[in-house]
Amino acid sequence: MQRRELYPPIEPYATGFLERDSGHKLYFEQSGNPHGKPALFIHGGPGGGGDVNARRFFDPRRYRIVVFDQRGAGRSLPKGSLASNTTWHLVADIEHLRSHLGIERWLVFGGSWGSTLALAYAQSHPRAVTELVLRGIFMLRIEELHWFYQHGASEIFPDRWQGFLAPIPLAERDDLIAAYYRRLVGTDAEAQLEAARAWSLWEGATSSLLHNPQREADFAASEFALALARIEAHYFVHKGFFAREDQLLRGIETIRSIPAVIVQGRYDVVCPMTSAWELAKAWPEALLRVVPDAGHSAYEPGITHELILATDGFGPGGPR
Repeated sequence: MQRRELYPPIEPYATGFLERDSGHKLYFEQSGNPHGKPALFIHGGPGGGGDVNARRFFDPRRYRIVVFDQRGAGRSLPKGSLASNTTWHLVADIEHLRSHLGIERWLVFGGSWGSTLALAYAQSHPRAVTELVLRGIFMLRIEELHWFYQHGASEIFPDRWQGFLAPIPLAERDDLIAAYYRRLVGTDAEAQLEAARAWSLWEGATSSLLHNPQREADFAASEFALALARIEAHYFVHKGFFAREDQLLRGIETIRSIPAVIVQGRYDVVCPMTSAWELAKAWPEALLRVVPDAGHSAYEPGITHELILATDGFGPGGPR
């Protein structure tokens, strides 16, 4: 079968800002068919922001495509803000956005941190979700954080790992997330930017199966790196603001009846396949699609193919 590609570029037919507490103004946009099936795209990070290609995972003739930037991320304001910025604030934001747009129920699509937030939202508001499309599963458990930010991925990318270690003195390397967090919320602007770039570049350099110089350049850009690194470290230091680290696995019973597709790259170094495998074991009703020649990025050909098949399959009238 020829691999499916993203739908052609489109422009939003509506954009706006949703005002929330603590001065947050959340950017949102709508694309595709205003009368189509509602679908929400949840970006990764946390702190990554949506991009113009997020709309292209959905058939614009059949879907009303909603993309929004989470607190402090992307086009939302104020940029990089950590005030009142927790998983549960974001869950409430999504539900408020659904009500604001007059949408009764919608398909929810999220990858990496987006899969975390999609699961948290669906478990909090299962009646609002028609289907779930999840990619690069991340449930923000201690072992997942340790793998990518302490020891694990470092064994696969030892050259890149040296750049990640560089801003942190040897005496503080027993807890790298905490060491980074101190710098990212500190008052030394130079140290903050150095830490942000090193943190963000580590993620950008490891997100694709094959080297992607443009992705690395995008992740190293100062404004993007500062928002991504600050917000990610904030969430990770606080363990995602979950009551217990296995909260999302324990909450599967709440969403068991929601049709779902899980797409996972076999060689995902950022969010290793173990998490997707454990999620699928706990949730056998969901369809797990493992891509044999892909890493983490949604834009790798095999990952994109499976995501498009999933949204097409859930679209009005079924697969095209």
